Amino acid sequence: MNRRARWEIRVFFVAWLIFLFFRAKDPFSFLVLNTFLGAIPIELSFHIGRQRPKSGWLFWPLVLLWLLFYPNAPYLLTDLFHLSLLQPYALSGLLRVTPHLWIYFTYMIVSAISCTFLGFWSLNHVSDAITQRLAKGNRWARLLIVCVLTFLTAVGLYIGRFLRIHTVYLFLNPEQFIRPLLDMWNPNMWIFVILMTFIQLFCYWILYLIMNAQHED
Repeated sequence: MNRRARWEIRVFFVAWLIFLFFRAKDPFSFLVLNTFLGAIPIELSFHIGRQRPKSGWLFWPLVLLWLLFYPNAPYLLTDLFHLSLLQPYALSGLLRVTPHLWIYFTYMIVSAISCTFLGFWSLNHVSDAITQRLAKGNRWARLLIVCVLTFLTAVGLYIGRFLRIHTVYLFLNPEQFIRPLLDMWNPNMWIFVILMTFIQLFCYWILYLIMNAQHED
């Protein structure tokens, strides 16, 4: 991604966050924080590359920091369930045409799509940088790295959605969440993780095909 595109993304997120701060009211005020958290791994990925940072002492901590925040990007897809708070269906069973409903639908879709798809770009970008360092760009090694990162992200989605542990909380008071993290490994958790891993890999594959098609053209 070139420098101009990166600055366009930065300007978009700043403008969108300011807009949400003033326009997204309860019970949808959470969009401000969730969109901000979803934008962090995208910004971090701008500073990661095949040759950037050159020192491994900086590269790997930055990748780890990216991984800790990355689940916040696809996390916004699960926020779409909150649209049920608007009672979208009328008594007739048909969707209501109420402007208020569709305005908040737009807010959530813009946040979800921007963070999720730019997040998938960052996944592709970071996995490429990791593969270059560890396996000299080996195709199969890169596929394995993507699968591992996606699985870890699905676990992070479960932690955030069902244990209600935001990434920032892990930095502020990690001891408080050790027991919930140890007790979360149950059949329902594994089903959720497998499904979210599949969804992410499917979306990543679509994005990968699109990016490759552009290069071929």
